[in-house]
Amino acid sequence: MGDDMRVIAGKARRLQLRTVPGMEVRPTTDRTKETLFNIISSIIPQCNFLDLFSGSGAIGIEALSRGAALAVFVENNKAAVQCIKQNLAATHLEADSRIIQNDVLTALRNLEKEKVCFDVVFMDPPYNHNLEMEVLEVLKNSSVISKDTIVIVEASLQTQLLEAEQAGFVCDRVKQYKTNQHIFLSKKVNADCGES
Repeated sequence: MGDDMRVIAGKARRLQLRTVPGMEVRPTTDRTKETLFNIISSIIPQCNFLDLFSGSGAIGIEALSRGAALAVFVENNKAAVQCIKQNLAATHLEADSRIIQNDVLTALRNLEKEKVCFDVVFMDPPYNHNLEMEVLEVLKNSSVISKDTIVIVEASLQTQLLEAEQAGFVCDRVKQYKTNQHIFLSKKVNADCGES
């Protein structure tokens, strides 16, 4: 049981969450999670939330606790998937959730076929492997996001995502913490103002 892992607000408030034993997981600290959800609080109620590289599922569970209509968790690690299941059961939030045990890129392609669109996409990939850009390249033309979707990347402080613009995204905000940061991106809308 992780000491510092709990749901911060909403219907599952204060419930403890399990963390994944022996996995290279960096649980988002409560303070970081609280700041993140304060920033996006207005869009969480009734939203569709996609939690990529979910780990223990703490972020998607926080979204559900705060009123998200649906949270989809994508995680490839079997132990982590078990952990998400246990955390959803403990918080009684299974009904509005779905777990996909697969690698993120395959899961995104499968979700496209289902014609589901997400309001918020959160990803916390292993740091400094440039996986963020691989995911953004897939999301760029994907029907799982719209022009209104907020994409949030949790990354090391060294990550800059300079190529995000080439992938069709605009960086709207960066929130830095002591050890990591959240990068908020949205789809670049082509300015159709008669420019040639």
